[in-house]
Amino acid sequence: MSFAGKVWRLLVGIKDALALMFLLLFFALLFAALSSRPNPGVVREGALLLKLTGSISEEPAAIEPLDVLLSGSLPTRSYRTRDLVRAIDEAARDERIKALALDLTTFTGGGAVTMQEVGEALARFRNTDKPIYAYAVAYSDDSMMLAAHADEIWVDPMGGAVIRGPGGSITFYAAAFERFDITAHVFQVGAFKGAGEPYVNTQMSPEFRENTEAYVDAIWEEYRAHIVQARSQVDFDAATTGLLDQVEANGGDLAQVALATGLADTIGTREEWGTRIAEVVGEDEWDDKPGSFASTDYDTWFNSLEPESSSLRSLSGGKKQIGVITVAGEIVDGNAGPGTAGASRISRLLDEALDDDLAALVVRVNSPGGTVTGSETIRRAILRHKDKGIPIAISMGDYAASGGYWISTTGDRIFAEPETITGSIGVILAVPSFENLLSEYGITHDSIRTTPLAGQPDILAGFTPETDALLQAETQAIYDRFVSLVAESRGLSLQRMEDLAQGRAWAGGAARQLGLVDQFGGLDAAMEWAAQQAGIEEGEWEPHFLRGQPDPLAAFLTGIAGGSAEAPQEMVAVSSQFAMQEQDALARLSANFDRLFSAQGAQSVCLQCLALGATQAQPARLQRGDADWLQLLAGRFRAY
Repeated sequence: MSFAGKVWRLLVGIKDALALMFLLLFFALLFAALSSRPNPGVVREGALLLKLTGSISEEPAAIEPLDVLLSGSLPTRSYRTRDLVRAIDEAARDERIKALALDLTTFTGGGAVTMQEVGEALARFRNTDKPIYAYAVAYSDDSMMLAAHADEIWVDPMGGAVIRGPGGSITFYAAAFERFDITAHVFQVGAFKGAGEPYVNTQMSPEFRENTEAYVDAIWEEYRAHIVQARSQVDFDAATTGLLDQVEANGGDLAQVALATGLADTIGTREEWGTRIAEVVGEDEWDDKPGSFASTDYDTWFNSLEPESSSLRSLSGGKKQIGVITVAGEIVDGNAGPGTAGASRISRLLDEALDDDLAALVVRVNSPGGTVTGSETIRRAILRHKDKGIPIAISMGDYAASGGYWISTTGDRIFAEPETITGSIGVILAVPSFENLLSEYGITHDSIRTTPLAGQPDILAGFTPETDALLQAETQAIYDRFVSLVAESRGLSLQRMEDLAQGRAWAGGAARQLGLVDQFGGLDAAMEWAAQQAGIEEGEWEPHFLRGQPDPLAAFLTGIAGGSAEAPQEMVAVSSQFAMQEQDALARLSANFDRLFSAQGAQSVCLQCLALGATQAQPARLQRGDADWLQLLAGRFRAY
């Protein structure tokens, strides 16, 4: 038995060793797969195929591996604006790329400034006498903004083109709160500040409506001008305000309507579109499927390009470095992001770059605002660079409002676009209480207080008058600080700032006239100005993007989410786009409740940016901890 036992223990040991070896080998292979750079593949002579399967954003949100595992599906892809623009510009200069094939069937859009930047890149490509061929089943506002730069716009026989324009509805909850006996304590400053209105009103106040209509009209006129300039044959009025007449005249055929109004040139299937491109760039030698043509997909093309300078690789040392930090998405306290502007994460990136000997710093702001504490954390981190005596430029994207403008006060010069939404200088604090609701079910409260603030704020028993007064005073104090920061940074009097503030949001054109913005221009213009201010000659500097090390698993999942250019084509009809709009409305409804009922931190957010089409990051949930209630309340202030 003793011998048999030894043999058995030996076999078990061999089995355990083999299992351990296989386990180690598995994790080694997994690590190699996750940490390796995607194979750039082979760039082929022919067309650059841009099949945009998702949205375009300033900073794509990080994929959470746990969420992917729980949901069992990958999120929709998001393309970084600068990466896409760079890919198009490089393709325009490369002799191997003969044309650009723009497949927009599964494209879900982006912000107004984002669409303008990508559209300008397409215009530069077209100016090299290389053709652009666009195709989609159903064109939306954003996809038409890109397609307008094409030499030929194809629309599927099952599709069409519907331009809806900016705008939409804002949901109000005051009557519902009254019905369910929920008390919404809203403290805000500014006649035009609308962030608290959904909780206390049943419709827009005249001031809020006046301000919102003004900048929505400005954005709409800019959109119209871009479409007409890029595509002069469009009958814009017939395609928008006269759409129903066109539908009736064309027997309800939306594809024919697109042709009649000049939004499309040809009705045809994707296979027919591909055959047309093959006539120009040649057939695909490796694929004989109908509609195939010689092409290089976006991922293969982009991965073949030399990377721009970033914190992910060592500095070259040969050129001066212009630091670029991105503040994209709703501003929150903590380490959230990318895609959400986690103040701790951004502040850490800025502090780590203090030793990089940057010649200048450009802050790219594409945020509707967020927590006051988060905005101040980022502002102070930028000022630590400013204390080194280097120039600071602010580059505004789709929006840089409320907390986004709080951060922008650090800039020596502010760049924006006519479509940028900015301003919204105001502060709000919203806290619910349920004393009336609970009393209906026989739940009562009694209290012992050493001071009027003891046990406050109490969302179950209600607020004392002293608590209400204190919160309103604190709201006013934060607003006054906000106004002072802007007045000092823009060289304006406090009285003039009071006129410009009051929670008003402005389109970029008006903001420039009022002195809130210095000049029109994108990120490149801001970097060029910063280099000039630093005394660096052209060609002697390069951007140094301050980005954290990506999570290998998240990067791996992002690569999978990118998919293949040969993935099956989905049919997204016009009705499907309206269904997606309904989903967006439900998401906004959920976010509004989350914004009121969850402790997200002190916030300065532009309601118009969130409610009327601005891309939103998912609300970040912060841990409350056991700090005293004043710190908790300070973390609930919002500047919208």
